[in-house]
Amino acid sequence: MEILVLYYSQGGTTAEMAQLVAHGVESVEGVEARLRTVPAVSTVCEAVEDSIPESGAPYATLEDLKECAGLVLGSPTHFGNMAASLKHFLDGTGSLWMSGDLTGKPAAVFTATASMHGGHESTLLTMMIPLLHHGMMLLGLPYNEKALLNTQTGGTPYGASRLTTDYDNRQISDDEKALCQALGKRVAKTARKLAS
Repeated sequence: MEILVLYYSQGGTTAEMAQLVAHGVESVEGVEARLRTVPAVSTVCEAVEDSIPESGAPYATLEDLKECAGLVLGSPTHFGNMAASLKHFLDGTGSLWMSGDLTGKPAAVFTATASMHGGHESTLLTMMIPLLHHGMMLLGLPYNEKALLNTQTGGTPYGASRLTTDYDNRQISDDEKALCQALGKRVAKTARKLAS
């Protein structure tokens, strides 16, 4: 059983969170994480990305979504919304919507932003909308996750989040790490329960 951890990351912050989410997924016996990313969107129409990225996770395909038992979706916050690259990929999933291939699968979301009030929660909420249209079962983080009560930076009941800044090279906090792992674990455990 695999959980797809699908993300877009420009500078590596969201990719680091994706690794932690994957670690949480794989802490559940019998469940593996499938890490995938999406290419950047270009303002130049002729620009084409290589079919394999230079580094990091491979690019996602519709088959990755079709085959997964659950999904954890991650994006940096861009003006209170998900990055255009991730939205562009999701906009191309109409065939999966028509076939209902994602209906009933558990899903969750995570994000990173450079300021405390930079749109953590609005980004997480807008990332949920396409997943609801696909009929997925959305999972957040319950308050019995101690890190959610202790965090002074990222973390919401809507999903994992991280506060990062380019100017001070802020490292991910222990609470943010714990919440990323808890989110992955929650999706994996739910997918296992649904499979049985």
